[in-house]
Amino acid sequence: MMTITVLGTGYVGLVSGACLADFGNTVICVDRDVKKITDLRRGTVSMYEPGLKDMVRRNMAAGRLSFSVSLPEAVEKSEVVFIAVGTPQAEDGSADLSHVESAAREIGSCMLGYKVIVNKSTVPAGTGKKTAAWIHEELSRRIKSGAISEETAGFDVVSNPEFLREGSAIQEFMHPDRVVIGAETERARNIMKAVYRSLNLNEIPFIETGIETAEMIKYAANTFLAVKIAFINEVAGLCEKTGADVQEVARAMGRDGRIGAKFLHPGPGYGGSCFPKDTRALARTGRDNESPLLIVEAAVQANENHKQRMVEKIKTFFEKQGGLRGKRIALLGLAFKQNTGDIRESPSLTLVRGLVKDGALIQASDPAAIPEASQKLAEFRDLVRYFDDEYQAISGCDALVIVTEWNQYRNLDLKRVKNLLRAPVLFDLRNIYKRRSVEEEGFRYFAVGQ
Repeated sequence: MMTITVLGTGYVGLVSGACLADFGNTVICVDRDVKKITDLRRGTVSMYEPGLKDMVRRNMAAGRLSFSVSLPEAVEKSEVVFIAVGTPQAEDGSADLSHVESAAREIGSCMLGYKVIVNKSTVPAGTGKKTAAWIHEELSRRIKSGAISEETAGFDVVSNPEFLREGSAIQEFMHPDRVVIGAETERARNIMKAVYRSLNLNEIPFIETGIETAEMIKYAANTFLAVKIAFINEVAGLCEKTGADVQEVARAMGRDGRIGAKFLHPGPGYGGSCFPKDTRALARTGRDNESPLLIVEAAVQANENHKQRMVEKIKTFFEKQGGLRGKRIALLGLAFKQNTGDIRESPSLTLVRGLVKDGALIQASDPAAIPEASQKLAEFRDLVRYFDDEYQAISGCDALVIVTEWNQYRNLDLKRVKNLLRAPVLFDLRNIYKRRSVEEEGFRYFAVGQ
């Protein structure tokens, strides 16, 4: 098994480090954040991801996983160095590669012998060459100063994109659909196969390709899924106008083997750390290369429009009740999806801002996302109250809005909900309830695409 450094202990870095250690590798996770490393050494995992805390603690106890703030020490011990730093969206929509550049230069400034440098971060096609150039610049400077010999200054850059879904990241890392390895040398490919030896033995498909192709695979895959979601949500809007039922439409579409049922679930719009950022970055790459991706650009706009339609759906109902001013709205779900505390570009943020703007008061609940949401929505602290218990959030409200499909929201005691609400009004933005059963309980029921 291999000794590996993972640079970055954010979502991708920590999940990757823990899982690579679980494969039997020795993994050192490195981060500049002293407090984060101190907490991780104690087994404290701040992010919400099912199974991650147990995996971290188990591999620490086995001596396979450790945490450090010293990159030179970790790199010296390692054969493979993963770059797993953030690539946030820049103002122009492109991926901000400043953290990747900083990581690459730091690695180049301390490595003493051949290493495989792996880009695990989501980066545009062509970043592998930039990464190699940044490392080479640092090595050249050290060679000229005599700090390192040219013979020992070799390295390979590899693209190994992640395809982790928040909420099921451990399962997907340990049992992936495929492992993509973008490399230029046989030596680098063989080392990567050794890193993932457990998956290779289990006959998981390995896709061996060039670096730029591997980088493009990541963006193309995420963007296609985002387009699929945006498409079914636009169909849902049309279904509401024509009297069709989008769930039956999606079910029939999904039976077609050429289309498939996954990601054909209408809802309040996509969010999270990947789809919004990656669609915009790929669209920007297309424009920069004079090959615009019009479908992707349309999906980005369609998703924003759809989030606003969810706000309008609620506002339209209350216009007939005298308007939203002074009304209390219960919002169940702040995270962009279940089993995560991530609220980045979550539809809930659009809903809160849109409803509060018209004078509504929000009572919100979420099993994992309240700390992050309360910071993100700090400007509305007097207008948004947070509750750990969903029934407390519902109490005294003029309507209930289900935004995130957490399991406990799928089985609410509707009789109790009705008694707690001022008026029996339910906006089910995930279509998790059956209209007939809800209406039989005396609710006014509003879904998506029905």
